[in-house]
Amino acid sequence: MDAGANRGGVREFRFRKLDKPEEFRQVLEVHHAVWGNEGVPSSLQRALQDNGGLVLGAFVDIHLAGFAISFLGWDGTTLYHHSHITAVRPEYQNHHLGFRLKAFQRDEVLKLGLSEIRWTFDPLQSRNAWLNVRRLGGVPDKYFIHYYGQMTDVLNRDLESDRLRLRWEIASPRVEQRMSGLFPTAEENLARWETSVAVVETEVGEKGLRQPSAVAEPTAPLVHLEVPFDLEAIREHEPDQTRTWRHAVRDAFRAAFDAGYRVEDFAVITKDHERRSFFFLAPAPKEPPKSETGSAPAAPSV
Repeated sequence: MDAGANRGGVREFRFRKLDKPEEFRQVLEVHHAVWGNEGVPSSLQRALQDNGGLVLGAFVDIHLAGFAISFLGWDGTTLYHHSHITAVRPEYQNHHLGFRLKAFQRDEVLKLGLSEIRWTFDPLQSRNAWLNVRRLGGVPDKYFIHYYGQMTDVLNRDLESDRLRLRWEIASPRVEQRMSGLFPTAEENLARWETSVAVVETEVGEKGLRQPSAVAEPTAPLVHLEVPFDLEAIREHEPDQTRTWRHAVRDAFRAAFDAGYRVEDFAVITKDHERRSFFFLAPAPKEPPKSETGSAPAAPSV
């Protein structure tokens, strides 16, 4: 995959599978630049690449700017790719490279004959939610509490490692539309927010940052679930609130999923010069009743 010419300030990258030992070692360098630790050993990367997995890179000349690692997954009924990690060097994080790496990963997984990629992400990271749900069209469907246990890297060391699992149905019309740039406008998002009901209620604290004040049971046809717009600002200025946010969002997602809600979208809303981040959720459509033989009733003949 060729990133094409340099347009609109977006640099030119070359996307391909990694192959050489020095390229796998560069993955460790990128991982260290982002998280402060080494990540997936180069020997395991080689094994994944040659046995159904994918180790993909975005290069500037011979230098690795970002990578994505995924491998085959099986849940007893579905064969899919699990995307274990995607990372972009800090100096390249304003070039839409995360999206472009996922697009390349999608192309390569489709070549394998698979139609789904799954991964986990921290719901408090607004930028990741925006990419995963709004831009890529993925759908979170499960909430995991303290999924990876205690983590020591610079991005996770002060938080319990809760994660949302995301299912990315890469051949679906929704994903096709989102990746082509078709999604609700800012005006449509604002109207949707104004007609939905909060499940995480928030208020502005003494330092001007929002903090959770209450969690409500979801009952409305459309609800919104707020997460921090800028988690790093909270960590810097009100570190005690990171735990409050974690537990409020945890309680809200668990209550919503238990009540049969599903995530429909994610949006950043600007209101009164304030930017806020929300998941939108609605009750999942009910499945048609099954007949005594276990299959859905046949449609009436015309």
